Formats: sequence, C-alpha cells, structure tokens
Amino acid sequence: MQQKNIMARRIEELRGKKEALLLGGGAERIAKQKAAGKLTARERIDQLVDAGSFQERNAFAHHRCTHFGMDRKDFAAEGVVTGAGTVNGRLVHVASQDGTVAGGAAGEVHSDKIVEMMLASLKTGSPFIFINDSGGARIQEGINSLAAYGRVFFQNTMLSGVVPQISLICGPCAGGAVYSPALTDFVIQTRQARMFITGPKVIKQVTGEDITPEALGGPEAHMHHSGVIHFIAEDDADADRICKKLLSFLPSNNLEDPPRLPVEPYIEDDPSLNDIIPESAREPYDVREVIHRIVDGRDFLEVHEAFAENIIIGFGRILGSTIGIVANNPMNKAGVLDIDCSDKASRFIRFCDAFNIPIVTLVDVPGFLPGVQQEYGGIIRHGAKLLFAYSEATVPKVTIVLRKAYGGAYVAMSSKDLGADCTACWPSAEIAVMGAEGAVEIVFRKEVEAAEDKDARRQDLIQRYRDTFSTPYVAAGNRMVDDIIEPAETRRYLAMSLESLRTKRQTRPEKKHGLMPL
Repeated sequence: MQQKNIMARRIEELRGKKEALLLGGGAERIAKQKAAGKLTARERIDQLVDAGSFQERNAFAHHRCTHFGMDRKDFAAEGVVTGAGTVNGRLVHVASQDGTVAGGAAGEVHSDKIVEMMLASLKTGSPFIFINDSGGARIQEGINSLAAYGRVFFQNTMLSGVVPQISLICGPCAGGAVYSPALTDFVIQTRQARMFITGPKVIKQVTGEDITPEALGGPEAHMHHSGVIHFIAEDDADADRICKKLLSFLPSNNLEDPPRLPVEPYIEDDPSLNDIIPESAREPYDVREVIHRIVDGRDFLEVHEAFAENIIIGFGRILGSTIGIVANNPMNKAGVLDIDCSDKASRFIRFCDAFNIPIVTLVDVPGFLPGVQQEYGGIIRHGAKLLFAYSEATVPKVTIVLRKAYGGAYVAMSSKDLGADCTACWPSAEIAVMGAEGAVEIVFRKEVEAAEDKDARRQDLIQRYRDTFSTPYVAAGNRMVDDIIEPAETRRYLAMSLESLRTKRQTRPEKKHGLMPL
C-alpha cells in the first residue's frame, strides 16, 4: 500500500512537470506569440504531423551553463521541441524552436538536441524538418553555444543528398543561425518571420544604411532579391501545409524512388497545346500553361516562384510518378539564361539527381543574357553550373524543345550532348547557333551592304537562313533530337519515355566528388 502511494505521488509529480513543459515560456509569452500571429512550437508540430503520431524526445534536457546566473534558470525543453512523427504515414524527424523560451536562443544542449534528431534522420532514412524561431546563439553560454551551432552545420552537410532537409522560418532567424536553413534543401518563410545575418541597427552603425527589418529580411526580400528562400507562407499553418505538399513529391531518402500514386495508365492527347505557341516568334507566352497541361491534374508545385522568373522549376507528376521540371519562361526576359536563373536551375537539378527524381526540361531559350553587368557578375561561371549539373545528373532526363533553342543556351538546356536520354521538339522549334536576324548580320553583312535594296535583301536572306537552319528537321536529321512531335502528344511522349527509362542505370568515373564552378 505504501509502495502504491509512493508511485502515485511520483506519477503526479511527473504529470505536473509535463504540464509545465507544455506551457513553454509561460502563459504570458504564449499570449504574446499568438498576438504576433504565430503558433507555439508544439502547435506547429501538431499542424505538421499526423494526429497522435508525434513522440517527443529529450523534453527534460537541461543546460549546463553556470555563468551570469544561468545556474538558477530552467528553460522548458531547453527551448526546442524535438521528436519523431509521421506525415501522411511516412516517418519524419522534427526540431521546433520555442520562441517563448528565452526567445528560442540556442545554447549548447539546445543545439545538441537538434543534432540528435538529425542523426536519427540519418539512421532511419527519414526527412529532417527544422522549424526556426530564434534570436540566435545564447550569449550567456559564450563559445559553447557557437560550437554547438557548428555541430548543427556539420550535420546539415552530412545529411545533404542523403535525406531531404526542409527549414521553416516562422520567427526571427539571425546571425549564424541563418546558415543552417541555407544548408538545407528547401526554405519556407512565413510573412511574420525575419531572416538576416546582421540586423538593421548593426547595418546602420557599420555602413550608415537605413533599412527596416521587413525590407532587409522579410520574405519578399529573400524571394525576389536574395533567392535564399523557396516558398512564402502566409502564416505558420500555411508553412506546414506547403511542407506537407513538398514532402508528398519526395522520397524519404536517396536510396528510395519518389512516391508513386496509383492512377489509371491512360493518356489522352491535348489538342489545346497545338495552339499555345504564338504565331510571332517574338511574342511571349506563359510556359506554366504548358506545364499544367502535361502534369497529372494540373498539379504543379513551383519552387522559387518569384526569383529569377525567366526560368521555372518545380515538381509535378506524370502517371502518378514525381518529376522535376525545368522550363524557360518567355514571359520574363524572353526566357534568356542569366546568372540568377542558372544558379536556380542548377541547384534544383542537383537535388533531383540526388533523390532519384527524373528531370523534364522544356526549352524556349534565345541565349545567355548579354551585358557588362552579367559578364562582370560571372555569367560564364554561373552558366557553367547549369552545364555541370545536367552533365553530372544520372537520373532519367527528357527534353522537349518548344520554340527557340539558340547557341550555347541550347546546349545548356539538357541537350542530347549533355546526356539527355530522350529528346523531342515541336514543329515550331528553331534549333540554331543564333536567330536568323543575328546570323544574317554576321554571315551576309557584305552581301547586304552591296545590295541596292538593303532591307529587301536582308529580309530575303533572313528567310533563307530560317528555312535552312531554324527548323527542327536539320537537328532531327543529325540525330540531335529523337523525334518531332505534335504538341498535343507531349504528355504521351513524356509518359512513354519516362516509363522506358524507369530501369536506367548510369555510373560516372570513380572520384571523391566533382568540382562545380563557383
């Protein structure tokens, strides 16, 4: 009887401690968090994982710092909630920083809890999701907190290419803390969050520049200018929704194929695609309309939507199987390749290759963007990243040339010579060293200048060049493309090509790793 009473008291004590943990930094700080339009650390997890699936770990962890009165301070769960759960039945490991506990500041044990989840992801081959809401390193712990953050960065690198890593920026993310999200595969930032190396006050002191936190580190700044983030979420719940949607396209690790949804293996041709290319080669169109018509159910998850909009990247499905899509966008800068879009596309290609996701490339590219700033900015080395990424990728690669494919940009957009497995083009395709107008100015300059009617002679030569080279038949005759297809048949062509490549096996020369251009 006495033993039972002791156990009852201990159970009561345990329940009390767990209830205190659930309160995080206390009711007042939780209320402040809610007033700012944000969820708590545990609510974010609850919205993300399947109901009842989350198993918290190391909830009773405690820091070891004794400086500056820290020996008298107890931080609930050390300011970060960690554990495992499932998303749509698939295992994930999660770390969610608690902004109500010491501002989510990361100390030694705080970061080690995160590292433990990363190692668990590595052991089990499951995605790692890091929900950020922290002012940075815990200053009272000095260099111990910095060293622990270093361990987080190291494990981010160890996980890279092995399991998907997704960062949700749901609160402040400042100083060295920003480098963990930057090392992950995808970054989702809410409109309530801010993310920067140094805040506006420090910038004002050092450089004299005056800027607001929103303009410096808000989601619009990082989506449109820096390219640091991949998705903007309206709030925490929307960030969880985007994360779940993204996970639905991805395998759990690099040894698995992406999830394949059960669908009927039947495809109808889409005659509306036959009319999507404008009559004038100079008239733009939205390549997203092509993408929506070739993927299952028009379901396309665009990545980096508002950054380097001259190229479109994202995930879709064909006959239930995930594909990564890279497409020039004539609606923005005529779909030309520049520094930012080369970086954007090459990193996406490497992600797809790491996680066994076939790559479909839709080509309508007039060339690389000319200009002094592009040359000074390193368009040569940035454009080379695209060449490197496509050449290195061993996943199935299928390319469709929709309209223009000129010069080095034609080669860079997953041409046959860069290892594309199946290539086709629409009858509207123009595959050439350059456009007819530019070619005539170079090749026939003297002939045009000698003509009595220069304009008439120029137009005659432009048409002759276009009839000779700016058609898909020369490329097909030289086996640079495998087929010329009606636009309406595109989805069927892709489905059959991808199915024939399902068992593709390709190795590269043995080496530690290649050296991608800077």
